[in-house]
Amino acid sequence: MKTLKFIPVLLLFVITSCSSVRVNADYDKKATFTNYKTYAYLKSGIDKAEISDLDKKRILYSIEEVMTTKGFTKSENPDILISIFTKERERVDVYNNMGFGWGWNPWWGMGMGYSNVTTTPEGTLFIDLIDAKTKELVWQGEGSGYLTKNTEKKDARIMEFVSKILEQYPPK
Repeated sequence: MKTLKFIPVLLLFVITSCSSVRVNADYDKKATFTNYKTYAYLKSGIDKAEISDLDKKRILYSIEEVMTTKGFTKSENPDILISIFTKERERVDVYNNMGFGWGWNPWWGMGMGYSNVTTTPEGTLFIDLIDAKTKELVWQGEGSGYLTKNTEKKDARIMEFVSKILEQYPPK
């Protein structure tokens, strides 16, 4: 009976772990983050991101929304510059299954096994915050997770990436 109670919890863990974004952040410990109130995008960095222009726009709109909720304003004379970098790869999972069962003879034994191979597009988004005066990187957030090709779900997925990454800013 305890096993039956455990199965829904395990299923919930599997479902949420598939949709989550894994995040990490690093920063310059000598930077004074309270001095940063305004931002602008570093065009040269944004242009280098090897993704579609539509996905770039989705990322920038998401960053703008999150930065606004954090009290930042976009400026022509910013305190920090924001740049992005992306990586994409195919995640390959191989599941080997062996069966036990009744065969052609009266003995129990190994049945035929099979392998199941699945591929999932996985991506990493880096968000860099650069001090506008010194031109030095002061904070970098990274988020990795599965990607979707479904156009209706892209906006939500990109917002999830950006918001989870920027939850780490400012460092505590």
